[in-house]
Amino acid sequence: MAGRRRKRRDESDPAGGPLRGQRLVQPLLKALKRLHHRGAERDAAGNRRLFYDQYVALLLMYFFNPALDSLRALQQATGWEKTRQALGIERSSLGSLSEAARVFDAEPLRAILQELAAQAVPLAQGREAEALKGLTAVDGSIFAALPRMAWALWQDAQHRGVKLHLHFDVLKAVPADAAVRVAAGSEPAALAAALQSGRLYVVDRGYADYELFAQIVAAGSSLIARVKDNIAYVVQEERPVGAAAKAAGVVRDVVLSRLGTAHHKDHLKRPMRLVIVRTADREGRTTELWLITDRLDLDAELVALAYRYRWTVELFFRWLKCILGARHLIAHNPNGVALQMYAALIVSLLIVLRTGHKPTKRTLEMIQHYLLGWVSDQEFDAHVAALSAAEKTK
Repeated sequence: MAGRRRKRRDESDPAGGPLRGQRLVQPLLKALKRLHHRGAERDAAGNRRLFYDQYVALLLMYFFNPALDSLRALQQATGWEKTRQALGIERSSLGSLSEAARVFDAEPLRAILQELAAQAVPLAQGREAEALKGLTAVDGSIFAALPRMAWALWQDAQHRGVKLHLHFDVLKAVPADAAVRVAAGSEPAALAAALQSGRLYVVDRGYADYELFAQIVAAGSSLIARVKDNIAYVVQEERPVGAAAKAAGVVRDVVLSRLGTAHHKDHLKRPMRLVIVRTADREGRTTELWLITDRLDLDAELVALAYRYRWTVELFFRWLKCILGARHLIAHNPNGVALQMYAALIVSLLIVLRTGHKPTKRTLEMIQHYLLGWVSDQEFDAHVAALSAAEKTK
């Protein structure tokens, strides 16, 4: 987060927001201004010196600087003159940082995450991208919690965990939305609470719930969901499987008049579609994927392709935990964990918005060196250009 030396800004002038002048965080600056006085109602004495936007800036610095690996390390960084000048902050105590994780409501930061995701453009073009517009892979991943986090009890008294429920825009390669809940929470319920219109949700068997499918359709979106191979259904039409679909592994394409039997409630009240795809692993073992969708217009091979794209959210979780380091929690209360997760997701968004490419380990290293002042603007631009050149040769 190295920046031009400047005077500490006046508290009444949030326009001089943190990280000003950095091209990487430019999309975030206006949104951060809105956060400045959030939580001020909790400061009856009027002596607060750490504000919401400044706390977010510190979280961003935590993820962009690999040398900062704990809350105490972050607190010590506030004692460095150049850091304070670059971020427009004052020296903060551990108590102030711990209080900030409770005082500053995480939901406004989630809204900023959604705004930034809307600014991203699809990285893929063409017929397939147009047909799969709005493709959103949804899944949850568990982050191990500390023993002191009693609110995060999971399997038993010895296991605690926090689950990040993520909506990943596949074609943009960015997180579109997220929610942080206890690990024992319901994944279908988390998705139902965050539905948006105009999406094509692709989910695994953990989300196989007919009532949820109906809620997705009612929200103005569509779905491609894997279900068990023993579901009950009523066939309305058997569709022929074309050459392109066969090449994609499709072995059956059926329009269903209903899901379930006459003894079950018909939540959907509309025709659905079952596409069965046969896949083989490296050892040659075959598996059949039973995919339910409301998209009767979509080519069967595109249904199969959309489900394969679901793995992008798994790859993103690996990036988030192993490369960015978000699995190490520096906050221990639910709101603070949510703030940290949203900040990590915003970091990945900023990388995509700046480079126009998926975040990688090499790109993150380049950005870290750039913000330390070890890489020039020209060298950073050359790295981005090399990414574009490599993409064209694929």
